[in-house]
Amino acid sequence: MQRYATKKFDKKKIPEKKVEELIDLVRFAPSALNLQPWKIKIVTDQKTKEELLKVSNNQEQVTTCSHLLVFCADSDYDSLVKRLGALMKKNHVPDDITGRVTGMAAMFARSMTDEQQAAWSQAQTYLALGNALNGAKSLGFDSCPMGGFDPKGYSRILNIPAHLTPVMLCPIGYAADKPAPKIRYEREEILF
Repeated sequence: MQRYATKKFDKKKIPEKKVEELIDLVRFAPSALNLQPWKIKIVTDQKTKEELLKVSNNQEQVTTCSHLLVFCADSDYDSLVKRLGALMKKNHVPDDITGRVTGMAAMFARSMTDEQQAAWSQAQTYLALGNALNGAKSLGFDSCPMGGFDPKGYSRILNIPAHLTPVMLCPIGYAADKPAPKIRYEREEILF
């Protein structure tokens, strides 16, 4: 109930240990088939953040935050399935179970068009973003989900590989603004 979309941060740096804790919370976000089709680029360099401001609709959260998390959807399903298999093997999952799970994941990926894979990866990435937003507040700092930016501009400026698509930004830091009252639909209005 205390989390809100912070519009301005005070530029104070979050201790790296706290950022590592947040990334661990993101690592444990739910993920269908456990493919975890996301990557996060963390930007702390002020000059880079100022360059990104131009492709972020001049939203000052990008330059006033401590760390800017760029959530990218991963559409390289061959690598995702291989990575999952290697992770299962590393964790001593029996070969027959690993084979079934990775086979199911590969079949699922092949059943989708490129556009469907991109949409599915984006949806999974939003799950990770949710952990980041709530996790930041639980760790004592603030955040803001941001979708108003130019993904191609981010890819160019940050040299993001072609199979990764920036889908959401999550600046984190300490708020320099005050939350407005929460305006939410009543429980009965979201249930049908």
